[in-house]
Amino acid sequence: MSLSHFLDRFNEPETLRMAQLGRELRAQGIDVIDMSLGEPDFDTPTHIKEAAITAIRENWTHYTPVAGLPELRQAVCHKLKRDNQLDYRPEQIVVSTGAKQSLANAILSLIDEGDEVIIPTPFWVTYSELVKIARGHVKIVRTTSENGFKISPQQLEEALSPATKLFMFSSPCNPSGAVYTNEEFKALVAVFEKYPQVYIISDEIYEYINFKGSHCSIASFDSIHDRVIIINGLSKGFAMTGWRLGYLAASVAIAKACEKVQGQFTSGANSITQKAAVAALTADLRPTEEMVAEFAKRKELVLELMQTIPGLICPPPTGAFYVFPDMSAYFDKPDGETTIRNAADLSMYLLNKAHVSSVMGDAFGEPRCVRFSFANSRENIKEGWRRISDALAALRSL
Repeated sequence: MSLSHFLDRFNEPETLRMAQLGRELRAQGIDVIDMSLGEPDFDTPTHIKEAAITAIRENWTHYTPVAGLPELRQAVCHKLKRDNQLDYRPEQIVVSTGAKQSLANAILSLIDEGDEVIIPTPFWVTYSELVKIARGHVKIVRTTSENGFKISPQQLEEALSPATKLFMFSSPCNPSGAVYTNEEFKALVAVFEKYPQVYIISDEIYEYINFKGSHCSIASFDSIHDRVIIINGLSKGFAMTGWRLGYLAASVAIAKACEKVQGQFTSGANSITQKAAVAALTADLRPTEEMVAEFAKRKELVLELMQTIPGLICPPPTGAFYVFPDMSAYFDKPDGETTIRNAADLSMYLLNKAHVSSVMGDAFGEPRCVRFSFANSRENIKEGWRRISDALAALRSL
């Protein structure tokens, strides 16, 4: 069989691979605690499910416009004004089958072969691979745990060049949980103002899962507003992962380009999900706030448990539902059968010995780290970190 060389341009997401390995062990009857996938362990709020049921009964079962139902695009504008004080019109909104498709639409609409895309570490695994699919050039900028895993204005200035077409990042960040403040954005924007050819993709999918107060979007700065593409969706803030709905907000020209791309891939998103999304974006946020309050408690629990394990270096996350410790203190240590050389080895060791799934930091551009989700029950978190502690103690003793 001769397959396309297109497949050689990008890698399989490590997040999905590790989750699959965990499922395979579970199918063998092994009790695996999943700390790999970024999925809230909460059910979709009742009022959103009821909206979907009503949509089915009212026969909203036909094709939808490529960019989304008019009432949903208006609901996105309502949400952006209510929560972010940002003014957008429905023609600036494109609704997609998940935020990942929104990212793909934007990157394929902007990037030509050889265009430079700056991505600060750590980054979500799909960013770099989508750029490779578009034949762009990925320029990685390494941040540090000492700086809270955030890019500094000086680093940004040094990385930007005449070849740079796009800068992309997330806040709150997957995997580090870092959240940029208004003052930090202000300093970065001062740099972007010198490079008017550079677009900015701001992934805000974890917007509501913020432990330090209200969310700040880089799109709120007028000087660069028209160059910012906001990516968001319903999976994290509304526990709607399986519903598959994301959206982007951008200038009319970029939105139209993304609509054109999407028209050849999937056309409009699921009609029932879109009707449910209207309810999610326009109704009371109390269920989301209750979920985030629980995540905050779990975060404190995880940090407390991690403090008992020697050798872990981890800035406390201020958003999302992950911890991303530097675990290099356990590299070059034997496990009795082989030697842990890197984060990939360590993740596999924890999966096979402790039966806890995680994701190696290499996938996120930080090879010294490992990502652990705390989107799991407190009982499972306690048991999972007990297992991790025991497994790491065995490494220290060998």
